[in-house]
Amino acid sequence: MRWSGQELGVDQVDALPGLARLNNLVRSVQTPEFAGITFHEVLAKSALNRVPGPSMMPFGWTINPYRGCSHACVYCLEPSTAIMMADGRTKALSDVEVGDEVMGTRQIGQYRKYVETIVLAKWATRKAAYRIRLADGTVLVASGDHRFLTERGWKYVTGAMAGGPGRPYLTVDDRLIGFGEMSGRPVPSTASDDYRRGYLTGMIRGDGMMLRRIHPRATGGALVAHRVRLALADDEALSRSRRFLEHFGVMTSQFRFTPATATRREMAAIRTSKSRDFDAVGSIIEWPQDPAEAWRAGYLAGIFDAEGSCARGVLRISNSDDVVLTAVERSLSHFDIPYVREPARANGVSSVRVRGGLRARNDFFSISRPAIKRKLALAGTTVKTMADLRVVSVEPLGTQLEMLDITTSTGDFIANGVVSHNCFARPTHSYLDLDAGDDFDRQIIVKVNVAEVLRRELARPSWRHESVALGTNTDPYQRAEGRYELMPGIVDELTASGTPFSVLTKGTLLRRDLPKLAAAAEHVPVDLAMSIAIYDPELQQSIEPGTPSTRARLATVTAVREAGLDCAVFLMPILPYLTDTRAHLDEALRQAKAAGASSVLYTALHLRGAVKPWFMQWLERAHPELVPKYRSMYYGTNAYAPKEYRRWLGERMQPLIRAHGLARGTEDPVTGGVRSSAGRGGKRTTPPRPAGELPLEIAAPGDPAMLF
Repeated sequence: MRWSGQELGVDQVDALPGLARLNNLVRSVQTPEFAGITFHEVLAKSALNRVPGPSMMPFGWTINPYRGCSHACVYCLEPSTAIMMADGRTKALSDVEVGDEVMGTRQIGQYRKYVETIVLAKWATRKAAYRIRLADGTVLVASGDHRFLTERGWKYVTGAMAGGPGRPYLTVDDRLIGFGEMSGRPVPSTASDDYRRGYLTGMIRGDGMMLRRIHPRATGGALVAHRVRLALADDEALSRSRRFLEHFGVMTSQFRFTPATATRREMAAIRTSKSRDFDAVGSIIEWPQDPAEAWRAGYLAGIFDAEGSCARGVLRISNSDDVVLTAVERSLSHFDIPYVREPARANGVSSVRVRGGLRARNDFFSISRPAIKRKLALAGTTVKTMADLRVVSVEPLGTQLEMLDITTSTGDFIANGVVSHNCFARPTHSYLDLDAGDDFDRQIIVKVNVAEVLRRELARPSWRHESVALGTNTDPYQRAEGRYELMPGIVDELTASGTPFSVLTKGTLLRRDLPKLAAAAEHVPVDLAMSIAIYDPELQQSIEPGTPSTRARLATVTAVREAGLDCAVFLMPILPYLTDTRAHLDEALRQAKAAGASSVLYTALHLRGAVKPWFMQWLERAHPELVPKYRSMYYGTNAYAPKEYRRWLGERMQPLIRAHGLARGTEDPVTGGVRSSAGRGGKRTTPPRPAGELPLEIAAPGDPAMLF
């Protein structure tokens, strides 16, 4: 949809910031029942969209009452900006990838809290740059259109208080929200021998056991027994310790130490009983006379993994050995991390507590880099600003820079320790052309007058009453339809004009309009299809979060049949090595038939454009063992499964479809195209094969963004 084809020629003087050039915008709306979604209501100039001539789609026209919005916003940050990841570590913006888990925020009750969020998109641009300096020393380089959270709400880097470009912007003494930029001190390498020795010193002195016992022999002499053992509940630290020991030539064996109970997790341990290993470990963990910086960083990581905690942003390291805690204090002092020694408890255990809030905490983690991720977690912590984050200056750099930005599922992220905004419908990028490859359902364009416009188009003498498909690009029964109810008007206009149509959806909201659809079918051919790709509940929720369950969609198929209409099921796409087993396919077809499906169409997974990195990120987390196989199938820019695979899939599917009595349109096993056959009386049209995203919603974890 090109915006130039939708304009009405009426300037919207009161258009929202960033949408001023969209002169058919009525308003933008956010409502509590659709949390996180913005509806941009527009007056459409056209409703019918012609399918390009070369397309292999079995229909010539489509209607899309809703359109998502690309997240390629014009605001951006300098690539070296430090982004806080979900595990508490930081990564340069240039190194952040789509699918990464980062830290964002969300208003929960009266408080804004840190929450984990997913990177949905990343892009580059070139913009005029500004340097923002804060009183605590934090420095940010961003475009003038970037927004940061302040005590008075979101503010742009630059702007004006009145006039056309009027918008809130940063001024001197505005206070940003967050904890501020970390020290920026060079971080010692974790690959150095000094770091390894320091880590093992902290780990073994903090939580290990080294035992040497002399056992007298009855025949005279003595047996000397040696034992080095380290037991932990967190495999990350245990594995790191084992690798570091092996690096120094100490080989250990791993075993189950204690089983899980109702109150404690299972613990594993590593051990060695060789005298030479015992001596080697003793040498490794000797206190150095003049510790190197890398040793100090490793020691802090090891003692934290062994004896540390971080709850509600408060970081402590506890031990009863004064020598161990003194070494902690000296290492913290070396890195200028503030701390205090708390009084010893009755059991003799004392704690060194890091002071300075989240900024000092994050300095500690950035420098030491502990292994145990759960201890680094910030999610759930209330956003508090302890650092002096007053704006000191906003200075134009007088040049344009290559910049980057990301879109997350919460609409924000943490950049150089401050809360940074993203994710609004892009205002002027490419003259407001929207990229259908990035149609997310968080920003929804709603053609509120689509039925009225459709009536005029269908009344034209040139209209030849060709079949019209709904659901080829975005789902007409997505959640927005529950608010706007555009489909009843569309169905009425198509029926009144004698135009045959088809609807493809995964939305159970279809059931609302079944009486109207059944009435329409008495006058014009109507084809309905439900997209149901996955029949494993756990896998379905993993790969299609936020969508109706398979069970709910099958129930909708049954409701369609009970209303007297046929209903095809689109088993699209079939996922190689995940949903292509004979057992899964047979069960899927059995359930579809039991629900009343009149036919089944299928195709193998295709990964086009920006879909591929999102899917591969999900695959690496959920099924890493399949990554090599998928890379060999979808190599380079190849979007389709190999012909050999599609031929094999056809040979498996077609007998099953016939056996379950569900034959109608089937996939060409070589080309992947759908061969259609006429419905009853040769009048009905085969439900459309979707032109991209509808068959399966593969969302970045935790977010229901439509990627297909």
